[in-house]
Amino acid sequence: MRFDSPINRPIITSNGVVRPTLVEVDLGRLADNFHAIRRKVAPAMMMPILKANAYGHGLVEVARLMESLGADYLGVAVLEEGILLREEGIRTPILVLGGILGNQVPHFLKHDLTITASSIEKLWQVDEIAEQLGVKARVHLKIDTGMERIGVHYYSADELLDASVKCKHLDVEGVFSHFASSDAADLRYARLQIERFEEVLTFFEKRNLPPPRLRHMANSGAVLQLPEAYFDMVRPGLILYGVYPSLEAAHTVELSPALSWKSRVVYFKVIKPGHPVGYGSTWQSDHMVRAVTVPVGYGDGYFRAMSNQAQVLIRGKRYPVVGRISMDQIVVNIEWESAYNDDEVVLIGDMGDEAITAEDLAEWAGTIPYEILTNINTRVPRVYMKRIT
Repeated sequence: MRFDSPINRPIITSNGVVRPTLVEVDLGRLADNFHAIRRKVAPAMMMPILKANAYGHGLVEVARLMESLGADYLGVAVLEEGILLREEGIRTPILVLGGILGNQVPHFLKHDLTITASSIEKLWQVDEIAEQLGVKARVHLKIDTGMERIGVHYYSADELLDASVKCKHLDVEGVFSHFASSDAADLRYARLQIERFEEVLTFFEKRNLPPPRLRHMANSGAVLQLPEAYFDMVRPGLILYGVYPSLEAAHTVELSPALSWKSRVVYFKVIKPGHPVGYGSTWQSDHMVRAVTVPVGYGDGYFRAMSNQAQVLIRGKRYPVVGRISMDQIVVNIEWESAYNDDEVVLIGDMGDEAITAEDLAEWAGTIPYEILTNINTRVPRVYMKRIT
């Protein structure tokens, strides 16, 4: 297999000029990750999670790919993400995972989006509005088994489930929960959450009622480590994009990162000893060095916290970012080696035998890979690579 030139290259100006700092998304790797996860969890269905601009990979393009691959459901965080996908022609069922307000309900119904019902009051509210509009609302019930965010507590869930049975204008299609620590080495709390969820589900058996057809709980960590949590459907997020959720999580599915973040050298200079670099003068050399400037900064999501910590790849070698990271620029010390204007600079990705990962940036910034990927600003163009077979 090989790859052709980028498709859907974002154009910034009328004469075709593209910003040198960009993200490349390998759709072939995304597809490979999807299939690898599907093989792991079969026969459970799959709901790829596309929130936060598909973890920085581009909401609409990733949704189109997932739909073409036969994803059973799509998951987003907020109403606006779901509406955008519908406006772009995505027809796959979409669950909005976050909490809702009453004035949002008509928009859910207009765009055929599945609602997370996290309390009895909201359940009745959705039922009432659906009746007024003469439609049935598709709903998934949210059970809090140990996150303390949204959802009815597992120990009082019977009241919500009982209310859902009585609603006449709802299609209560699903019931779900979410893990707090499924990517940890110690899975005792995660397994306690599974026990709590399973106990909630006995409501239907005790009353001789059919349960909702979609029971789901497994996020990325659980896909990797907790097969007993697959139920009817799983919700892979970070692993879909080829990144493992923690250093502790078992690598039970082979994944490939789909995102590369690149820029180019725009300036070359020689810095004398004792001449500090950047705001606050936090770095200086005690000998003559060569340095290059790269047009990326914290305004793009390249975290300022990585100042004097981060590394980049130029001509297949690692070089340190020196001085404070600015809003739009970084300085890279190449010592007395060579680099030239327009040389490619890899911020995340491979070059030769070297690689820099989202996990590396997370370590340098003192955060997690999720935050690195979702904070790559939308002013950074996304370029999509397609595979030719």
